[in-house]
Amino acid sequence: MSSSNSHGGAATAAAPGIPEAAKAGLSHRQILTILSGLMMGMFLASLDQTIVSTAIRTIADDLHGLSEQAWTTTAYLITSTIATPLYGKLSDIYGRKPFFLAAISIFVVGSVACTFSTSMIELAAFRAFQGIGAGGLMSLALAIIGDIVPPRERARYQGYILSVFATSSVLGPLVGGFLAGQSSILGIAGWRWVFLVNVPIGIVALVVVAKVLNVPHVRRDQRIDWWGAVTIAVGVVPLLLVAEQGQAWGWTSARSLSCYAIGVVGIITWILVERRMGDAALIPMRLFSNKVFSQTSILSVLIGMAMFGGMMMIPQYLQIVKGASPTKSGLMMLPLMLGMMVTSIVVGRLIARTGHYKIYPVVGTAVMVGAMLLFHFRVEWNTPLPETMGYMAVFGVGLGLTMQTLTLAVQNAVPPQDMGVATASATFFRQLGATAGTAIFLSVLFSTVKDNVAKAFTAAQHTPAFQHAVAQNPHALSGANSGSVLSDSSFIQQLPDALAAPFKIGFADSMHLVFLIASGVAAVAFLLSLVIKEVPLRKVSGIQAQAAAQKAEELDKSA
Repeated sequence: MSSSNSHGGAATAAAPGIPEAAKAGLSHRQILTILSGLMMGMFLASLDQTIVSTAIRTIADDLHGLSEQAWTTTAYLITSTIATPLYGKLSDIYGRKPFFLAAISIFVVGSVACTFSTSMIELAAFRAFQGIGAGGLMSLALAIIGDIVPPRERARYQGYILSVFATSSVLGPLVGGFLAGQSSILGIAGWRWVFLVNVPIGIVALVVVAKVLNVPHVRRDQRIDWWGAVTIAVGVVPLLLVAEQGQAWGWTSARSLSCYAIGVVGIITWILVERRMGDAALIPMRLFSNKVFSQTSILSVLIGMAMFGGMMMIPQYLQIVKGASPTKSGLMMLPLMLGMMVTSIVVGRLIARTGHYKIYPVVGTAVMVGAMLLFHFRVEWNTPLPETMGYMAVFGVGLGLTMQTLTLAVQNAVPPQDMGVATASATFFRQLGATAGTAIFLSVLFSTVKDNVAKAFTAAQHTPAFQHAVAQNPHALSGANSGSVLSDSSFIQQLPDALAAPFKIGFADSMHLVFLIASGVAAVAFLLSLVIKEVPLRKVSGIQAQAAAQKAEELDKSA
């Protein structure tokens, strides 16, 4: 099914592999049956994100590595990012089902391993393994939806897909917060159950997917681009590592310079390998000649950076500055989730009705810029929570206008036989931006918070309220200083308000810088979204389009 002539014969020979019913299009009931399997896998991935993000501060405090928490997030994102295009390519060749099952299995095994962590570095290593599975969960689900549902009809099923995120956004914070808040459950530390809870869900997902996920597929005889996978890892990992550790190492240190050099060489080598592999490449270079694909890929990187810049900082603000428990901070994120989901549903229906989609990422990125600037200028350490939650809803609206539209644009712009690799590529570039954004923004936060806390203490020492609090609690600050918050921030909530204020002010000031940088990234995304060309949406599914192409090819040959 490759678009190149060299592989056309294989595709044609295998044409009978697509049943007549599939060529005519799956029924609503058939689509819902397949969708139930996809939703289980997506639920596993989305629930893990909300549980872990809510509990990570508690985990980091318990393992005495608050400033090292970026490693756990970055390691997970690095492996899932690198694995994503590999899943897309392999599933285009061999079919979606075996790799979706493999992704779930790897994810579950990684979850079990995470429960045995004794340090943040160990946890990061196990999260890296878990990320290999996560790389296939979301991208393959989106690719399968592209296979079975025409772009114009996608809105009809958008509610089912978004219900997964709605459920996980509510359950995740509640379950993660409850588990992280328990000292032990059945003799195991409460936060370790944050990862163990994936096991029963994963087993159910395996059973459901194995039973219902029967999507027609035509086998493609093609080489596997292992060298592409290796070289993209060599190119991406050092650059992400220096983004995470550059502040600590020094941006011009020998280690940083080595990472720059290895990364650049790796990326150049990857491009040369991909050009040589042609259609068998992990991400075929011909796709970049498609302006919609290439521009959307860059836009996905920027959106990923801005999105994680906001979504990583907000829980930190709620827990460290506002003193919210993991459970409460998760629930306080609901305005963001609801804003994103409601907007996505409305946008999906509007796209189905009009067939136009370009306006939504333009408006969405503009709204994201506004939301980040509101957080930068308006959210202080003592800002009322309802006001902050209102800004979260604005940010969610911006994401809802943008996220699904980019995936839709990519799937619609490429040939149907490239559905898997194109969807995986879109996810890959978004995760690449998210990984870099997480590393850079957390590095900015923790590299500036020490000085900002020190400045806040200097300003507070001359105030009567602070002096009175020190006199009343002479030992409250013993052992606590501007550097101690980098390993364990939990003591802040145990201090009197006047003594805790400098720590909270320092964190809030550092977060202001992060939100400002994120707004700049979103502004660049807005400018790029203005020039993306809109391609009319197809009214047939990926399977139907492939069947039509095969039939036309057979008629040409018979003629």
